[in-house]
Amino acid sequence: MSADQRHDQPLTNALTVDVEDYFQVSALAPHIERASWDERPCRVEANVQRLLAMFEERGVTATFFTLGWVAERYPQLVRDIVAGGHELASHGYGHQRATEQGQEDFRQDVLRAKGLLEDIGGQAVVGYRAPSFSIGYSNPWAFDVLLETGHRYSSSVYPVQHDHYGMPDAPRFPYDARPGLVEIPLTTTRLFERNLPAGGGGYFRLAPYALSRWALRRVNRLDRRPAIFYFHPWEIDPGQPRVAGTSLKTRFRHYVNLGRTEARLGRLLRDFHWGRVDQVFGLRAA
Repeated sequence: MSADQRHDQPLTNALTVDVEDYFQVSALAPHIERASWDERPCRVEANVQRLLAMFEERGVTATFFTLGWVAERYPQLVRDIVAGGHELASHGYGHQRATEQGQEDFRQDVLRAKGLLEDIGGQAVVGYRAPSFSIGYSNPWAFDVLLETGHRYSSSVYPVQHDHYGMPDAPRFPYDARPGLVEIPLTTTRLFERNLPAGGGGYFRLAPYALSRWALRRVNRLDRRPAIFYFHPWEIDPGQPRVAGTSLKTRFRHYVNLGRTEARLGRLLRDFHWGRVDQVFGLRAA
């Protein structure tokens, strides 16, 4: 059901998964060399399979923003995502922030990821999400690159104030970043003249579940707009290896409530209607 859903029907929100492993998280990058990725115990395959089983049990479809690095090493996982009726979208190749790449490096990164995903998944990839929501004030050219490389939408802006990302004055709901390219910002709710995060991620783990439910319901009922929500496979994996040498702030952000997230996610799937980004916002491949 598209974004112009009838006023008397429950809205269908967009559920998204950023397919990356625990050692690829931007906050841990200072402590983990990229060259060591292939030597680390990879847990993304098993975690995504758990999510696919959960979604199938509840009749939910979602959009999986998948790293090309993961797809290259676990092609069957990509095929399983597609076979489950989910949308396959791009998270870039190697989880490099767009703000840390020049324009041509960014182009090659998104082309490499898109090509891999389409070859393995056998379907057009029209969606992209920048690692760490890293399209912002300093690199608006990224939207031009995404349009030129055949993407129809981006979900790379979080209109909140955050120390690692955020464009607090960006539109709260989908807008044309370029003619032919829609930006679908992560969901916020407006309160006291500020945007409060309602789109998942660490906020979903760290705050009580009731707060996320309240914020999403507020967007659906007050704004009458579908939400877009995200999380990571590693967030349902309390047994993941701990990375040594991290700050107290980083440990808090990354590890708190990992053991509660899967149950919270189950409640979220029951409390709201969910679907794929391309279907919820009417952005299927041409």
